[in-house]
Amino acid sequence: MRCPFCHCDRDRVLDTRTAEGGYAIRRKRMCNECSRKFVTVETIEQTTMRVVKRDGTREAMDREKIRCGIERACSKRNVDSDAIEATVQRIETQIYNEHENEIPAKELGEIVMTHLAALDEVAYIRFASVYQVFQSADEFIREVSRLTNRQHSK
Repeated sequence: MRCPFCHCDRDRVLDTRTAEGGYAIRRKRMCNECSRKFVTVETIEQTTMRVVKRDGTREAMDREKIRCGIERACSKRNVDSDAIEATVQRIETQIYNEHENEIPAKELGEIVMTHLAALDEVAYIRFASVYQVFQSADEFIREVSRLTNRQHSK
């Protein structure tokens, strides 16, 4: 590892700790040349997951886009940012566990909706109303009824 200050490639590790819930390692280092300390973070490099859009185009899956969609759905709800981040992590883990390198956009949306239903019912309905593009109020009411029936059957 090169020192960010003097660019020497000789350093020693002073301390190593896990970070980000065990998905990263934080190392405190000291340069052997200039004696300045710096921190590095090692994370697992995942293969790039591609989302196959409805029109057949492909784009890199964007974790931030998923998080923003969930945050928008949870707007003005009593859902804290830690719960949202944990939900995004669970969604990402499920996607990487179930798919090699591509996921259809429709399936990605369904996975997000499943996790949102467990997080907050209103956020689920908000997300579903945008994602599923209801053609009528009746379709929207049917989705709300389906969610309500599912919650009562638990």
